[in-house]
Amino acid sequence: MRVALLDDFHPLISESFSKWNWEYMDCKDWSLEDFKTNAHTLEGIVIRSKFALDKSLLKLANKLKFIARPGSGLEHIDLEYCQKKNIEVFRSPEGNSDALAEHALGMLLSLVNNLQKANAEVKNNIWKREENRGSELKGKVMGIIGFGYMGRAFAQRLKGFGMEIIAYDKYKSGFKTKYVQEVTLNKIFEKSDFVSLHTPLNKDTIGMVNKNFIEKFKKSFVLINTARGQSVILKDLNEALKTNKILGACLDVLEIELKNFNLKNTSNKNFEQLKKFENVILSPHIAGWTKESKKKMASIIIEKIHKKFIL
Repeated sequence: MRVALLDDFHPLISESFSKWNWEYMDCKDWSLEDFKTNAHTLEGIVIRSKFALDKSLLKLANKLKFIARPGSGLEHIDLEYCQKKNIEVFRSPEGNSDALAEHALGMLLSLVNNLQKANAEVKNNIWKREENRGSELKGKVMGIIGFGYMGRAFAQRLKGFGMEIIAYDKYKSGFKTKYVQEVTLNKIFEKSDFVSLHTPLNKDTIGMVNKNFIEKFKKSFVLINTARGQSVILKDLNEALKTNKILGACLDVLEIELKNFNLKNTSNKNFEQLKKFENVILSPHIAGWTKESKKKMASIIIEKIHKKFIL
């Protein structure tokens, strides 16, 4: 099996391929043209988000047997074409759900306790206690939208805080647990003090959090997004922050983010406005990005490939 490793992965992947006597290539420095030139020789691809593997590119890889994506999102892969051509597609959201949940919780606790603001002030010899009085999570309502691996892991972290946890998922049902109530989206709008997105990127979720969506909430709320940036319209988020309809935001992903985890345009006016809010915490798409998750995602991907092609 000839496999291209198109990004930087845990060595467990290459070590496993070597053990199986597969031919693998370190291709993280490949350009798109390099890929096009070599695509016809490939039987396997391991990728995160280096290229969008659309139909035009996949057609060039006429020997392709599988695509492995350590992580969760598959929006950059033409899944319909893969199914048509019997190309196996593997992912490993199980591997970074714990890391993402901890990151989301860390951002939330930092926001409600004013930790970033207070930290910056104390480092500048400013000592303000009353101005940095925080808010407790206990007794509040967390609305989770999307209850897959990520949403479930986040709910598990929250259960010890004495919150009421409600969850909605358009694509599944019957996931109620001892500490999570399964509800309708309207119930999320009615009850939530906090809203956390754990949704895939698709036609239903692109631009989902817009002015109309925000206005449906009965109470002002805090928004957490560790899913996909294109789900939240920055212009509408800014307006809601100005009016206090949204009381704060924790964003690990942004609307203006490129597939290779960079910003399209750092002079984007909506992003520049967003950065001015003290009640907004930002991180560079690193929720789920831990040393442990890198190994776990690799281990799970290898296990799935092994089960299909080796056993």
